Amino acid sequence: MRYILILIITVFALFPNPSHTSAAESIVKVRLENYIKETSKITIQLEGDYISLDPTLCIIEGTAYDLIVKNGEMYLVGGGEIQKVNGTFVLVPTAYDESHILSINDRSYLGAFEFQVENGKFIRPVNQLPLEDYLKGVVPYEVFPSWGIETLKAQALAARTYAVSHMNAEMDDTIQYQVYAGYDWSPSTTRAVEETKGEVITYKGKLIDAFYSASNGGVTESNANVWGGKSISYYPIKSDPYDPVNPWEYKLHRTQIDLSNIDWDRSSSWDELVEEDKEITTTMKKWLARQGYAGNIKILSIPIFDISEERFDSDRSVVGSISIHFLQKIIDGSVFYNEVKLENVKLNKIRPMIGGALFKSYLIDTLKEENDHYIMKGRGYGHGVGMSQWGAHIMGKEGKNYKEILQFYFPGTDIIKY
Repeated sequence: MRYILILIITVFALFPNPSHTSAAESIVKVRLENYIKETSKITIQLEGDYISLDPTLCIIEGTAYDLIVKNGEMYLVGGGEIQKVNGTFVLVPTAYDESHILSINDRSYLGAFEFQVENGKFIRPVNQLPLEDYLKGVVPYEVFPSWGIETLKAQALAARTYAVSHMNAEMDDTIQYQVYAGYDWSPSTTRAVEETKGEVITYKGKLIDAFYSASNGGVTESNANVWGGKSISYYPIKSDPYDPVNPWEYKLHRTQIDLSNIDWDRSSSWDELVEEDKEITTTMKKWLARQGYAGNIKILSIPIFDISEERFDSDRSVVGSISIHFLQKIIDGSVFYNEVKLENVKLNKIRPMIGGALFKSYLIDTLKEENDHYIMKGRGYGHGVGMSQWGAHIMGKEGKNYKEILQFYFPGTDIIKY
């Protein structure tokens, strides 16, 4: 990756555009995974002139090309040609501006690209661009661009601080870091980024991680309760009168498939096994696959699902138990009955089995079993550490500026120019 970084800085130095960047601005590396997933084929198209490090490759502006991985090798297909890529495929714009755009599967990006072969069969694009323009592709996907400008500024600082503190990592474009959608900017969030350019959040002269989540359910959480380690003073447990609480609820059938009604003599019997809660059981199957359970899986039942009465000071639940009974059909057609049981484990081991889109937080009010259903009710969305995005939205509506918002959620911190 070093040579692409040197090349992109050289390009910025030769073709500066003061309205966007300068050679001195920090460069961010982002692995594109969120929209690309795992694929052996992507479609790319250029607008403006780009440099390739491989002089044997010819790529024409405005022509759509398929970039394909086959037998561990990368090929560029388009314009009536099939061109083999020798090693890594790098494309760098001859000038950095909004007239030089690279699209991947119809999604636009600014900056330079390195296309890598991943695991011998997938294409993995890595985008490099200036920090501030990276943020313009992040903020509108982390909050609603229709929110007030002060809330958007608070989010811009949180996102910038997080990005700068992870500058040495190769971030991706998923919620594991920050959602990044490329050159899909909104005027309001672009304004928020530009009007706070270079500002970051610090504590005693050092960058903080600037954690945030959608909603804390009315009470913030300590970093120690979520990730362990020592409690940090600017991540206190305290009541949040601005967060709108955001109650949630989901149901889960205890019995997913009733085997008593299955005629095993029918050749289609396996395909007729359909779970009651497809969204949850699909997540469970993916979790089981990550644990090494191969083949085709059918979830039969969840005979145990329980949350302990143990709570943190924030009232968030700590541990629970779950068991899953399932059938596993392997490649030779053999079918096995299996059970996975987690007893009195941290809830961060159970929540991925259900899925964070339903099991939204650990601020759980009730978990009851009624009529072969588990019904869980709770508040908030996310870990609750640091800034509540919905709380920041309400603070902005009530007239608070972005510095007041950040001081409430990160008490004792300072804002400085990076």
